[in-house]
Amino acid sequence: MIFRNIQNLLPALGLMAASVWAVPSTQASQNPPAPAATAANLTGLHDFDFLFGDWKVHHHVFKVALKAWVDFEGTSSTHPIMGGAGNIEDNVLEAPSGTYRAAGLRSYDPATGLWAIWWLDGRAPHGSIDPPVKGGFAHGEGNFYSDDTLNGQPIRTRYTWSHITATTARWAQAYSTDGGQTWQTNWTMDFTRVK
Repeated sequence: MIFRNIQNLLPALGLMAASVWAVPSTQASQNPPAPAATAANLTGLHDFDFLFGDWKVHHHVFKVALKAWVDFEGTSSTHPIMGGAGNIEDNVLEAPSGTYRAAGLRSYDPATGLWAIWWLDGRAPHGSIDPPVKGGFAHGEGNFYSDDTLNGQPIRTRYTWSHITATTARWAQAYSTDGGQTWQTNWTMDFTRVK
């Protein structure tokens, strides 16, 4: 019974039972054929390859307390992990309030064809991590969304990657308090590749 459960689970994992264990012919003839495994969607697997390497980053952040935009510099370095199905971005942010570090973690799901992105702020290394934004690229622009709360109110978050060339890229974060009808950008990062 355990073998049958494992055998039925393997196609969902993209594996064939015969490639893991030899199946006796009497056992195989008693079980209905396993459904064909769904082909993995790898069309977006290399969407973030443009970001690999080292960058100078110009930050433009709206500070609610100041009711003003604040500009500062930083650096970023991104490299692939998990055989290319993920990447990690190490950031140094030279904010006016003090330099800090942060990390972006991305992973690709071949079952859905979507990327998920998490942000870890070094100022609160054991703090809660926001829900991941999920999405992908179309026509040279990447859009990634999540639902969250801010000050007890539901909000929708959007990350957008655009203006992508061999030496430049732009990231922007925006929030929506009306379910995505309108968006308010509160942070942009302009990336310039370090040669």
